[in-house]
Amino acid sequence: MAKDGTARGGARVGAGRKPKALAEKVTQGGTGPVLVFPEAADFKGENVPPVKDFLKADQKSGVKLCAEDVFRSTYLWLKERGCDRFVNTQLIEQYAMSVSRWVQCETMISEYGFLGKHPTTGAAITSPYVVMSQSYLKQVNQCWYQIYQIVKDNCSVEYGGANPHDDLMEHLLMAKKG
Repeated sequence: MAKDGTARGGARVGAGRKPKALAEKVTQGGTGPVLVFPEAADFKGENVPPVKDFLKADQKSGVKLCAEDVFRSTYLWLKERGCDRFVNTQLIEQYAMSVSRWVQCETMISEYGFLGKHPTTGAAITSPYVVMSQSYLKQVNQCWYQIYQIVKDNCSVEYGGANPHDDLMEHLLMAKKG
């Protein structure tokens, strides 16, 4: 506390040594504070929780939304690493919907081009799909960074390698086929 009674000074936010990921701690021998879950009953359940209807909804353009496929592949990727219980299902749904909207915008750009016609002047303008595509891609990356950070912090096995975020171009190419 400063002499004038205001709370200022002190440690800066984010200052100090960054915490190590769990996988790094395990490989270096020091486990540190690790959560130990009690042994649960051996339940057999579904690999993927039920996909919500809005991820499977019919689109006005008639193009199939790929959100369900993205949701399933992301959830299975998390399950393989044992991190499915750490990531909120809503975050995975948000990621899947953002990916599918990005794919939709890119498909429209391929169909209509990069330029559009101004409604009043008739002059050439940037297609609104370009701006929307950039916005959705930013959302996709933000969601993925949140998911990946959770995996990085909580995964005790190798979390690298191919991941669902690497398959964005595959989803885009599959959308063009049908």
